[in-house]
Amino acid sequence: MIKIKDLTLVQWIPKILQAVLNISLVFLALILSVLLVQELIIFSKILLQEENIDYQLFLANILLFFLYFEFITMIVKYFKEDYHFPLRYFLYIGITAMIRLIIVDHDHPINTLLYSLVILILIIGYFIMNITPRERPDSRWFFKK
Repeated sequence: MIKIKDLTLVQWIPKILQAVLNISLVFLALILSVLLVQELIIFSKILLQEENIDYQLFLANILLFFLYFEFITMIVKYFKEDYHFPLRYFLYIGITAMIRLIIVDHDHPINTLLYSLVILILIIGYFIMNITPRERPDSRWFFKK
């Protein structure tokens, strides 16, 4: 095995991959931040027009704004929680995305019902996640004699 300053190549590979992942997430956060600002500009344009305001478009843009916001928040939490994505943020993003779909594509009642069921399932999953203890009991007691 190749040794570089008391670390083997096998020990360096995860460190290199973690660095690539971290750099990629920083770039993604920057891109999402630019898109977030673009959404704010779109909000101001929609609000400043004196013609008929399309409220569905406005609500869809607000929810898209929150999707960007939640993804950026999730990336921040990833770095704050020692390289771990909290599951609850994925649930928040899923719920927000499904609400946006209902607002944008509500022409078909069956699809709206299915989207609503997906939201219900995500909320139930969030509830189950919150009532489940974060610390798992130590399983070593089972093997003690």
